[in-house]
Amino acid sequence: MSIANPLDCRSWYVTPELLAYHDHEWGRPVHDDRKLFEMLCLEGASVGLSWRTIWHKRQAYRRLFHNFEIDACAAMTDQELEEALLDPGIVRARGKVWAVRSNAQATQRICQEFGSLNAYLWGFVGGQQVVGSWTSMDEIPTVTDLSRSVSADLKQRGMRYVGPVITYSFLQAVGIVNDHLLTCDCREACLQ
Repeated sequence: MSIANPLDCRSWYVTPELLAYHDHEWGRPVHDDRKLFEMLCLEGASVGLSWRTIWHKRQAYRRLFHNFEIDACAAMTDQELEEALLDPGIVRARGKVWAVRSNAQATQRICQEFGSLNAYLWGFVGGQQVVGSWTSMDEIPTVTDLSRSVSADLKQRGMRYVGPVITYSFLQAVGIVNDHLLTCDCREACLQ
């Protein structure tokens, strides 16, 4: 997808729904474990696809994956996962569907060790949001040392579909990284 104006981060969000996502969700600090897990799963589902594709399937993902309640996803049966693969409301890629359960199980282990997924993830930045100082969309990186570090640790803990690029996208989405442009009206609202 081409960006209409590289000096306006809102121009990337070409539908009213995606614009609302930008204005009310993207980059806002998230500290709720269920929401963090949801975004981790949805970002993973977007590997090789556009975020727009996944965004429009979000409600089906929530329905099939117990609203991303971590314990419920961790307990999903093989039969439930096979049934999810038949639902046209989601991306029916076997690895991505089965990763929801294995990532939930890895998240349970993380929560046991760190107390919460929130404490674990925000611990990478010492609880302080990383704030970009970008004036153009072209300046925003797709991968950083932070995303490489988080990705490597997630993979070591058994997570799947968490490469450094998708991890950076996740960190942006949940506000651990605030990459709203300096000129974006949402930038200040997303500061922690």
